[in-house]
Amino acid sequence: MDLATHVFIAGISNSGPAHWQSVWRSRMANSVWVEHSSWDTPVRDVWVKELDDALRAIEGPKVLIAHSLGCTLVAEWASAHQDETVAGAFLVAMPDVSGAAFPTAAVGFDSSRHGRLPFPAVVVASENDPYGSLEHAAAGAEQLGARLVNVGRKGHLNVESGVGDWPEGWSVFSDRFAR
Repeated sequence: MDLATHVFIAGISNSGPAHWQSVWRSRMANSVWVEHSSWDTPVRDVWVKELDDALRAIEGPKVLIAHSLGCTLVAEWASAHQDETVAGAFLVAMPDVSGAAFPTAAVGFDSSRHGRLPFPAVVVASENDPYGSLEHAAAGAEQLGARLVNVGRKGHLNVESGVGDWPEGWSVFSDRFAR
């Protein structure tokens, strides 16, 4: 198998330079960051198209590395698109789009259209994520056909959570996707 391209898919407001996604990208030579026309007011259909355009521009196998709304985006994209070159997805801190903390600026993500993913996936969840409970993550992982990994009480697994470059997450990712 060819070396996979690591495709980073951030959530609302993007992931800044201190976020584990940015740190990981800097250590992965073969990687792409999916850009969006609006990071602060995401519209589901626009973000799905932007993700699809980014994936179509990449030849060969791909591993998707998503955080927060990026996880929902991967599932929404997969519900309407096929790409046999996606080798897997690492989905971290999947938000509850029906939850009280879900950003009102995100439009169109409130009605789930997705089911089982057509590629292997891991959902990584924290027990005290303010954007989605562990129960929500477990139900989402089951719906997606993904393996659930509970990393304990680590908040939203972002800069504010204090996980830094998140070595624990790197270990989970490497065990499943790094070859």
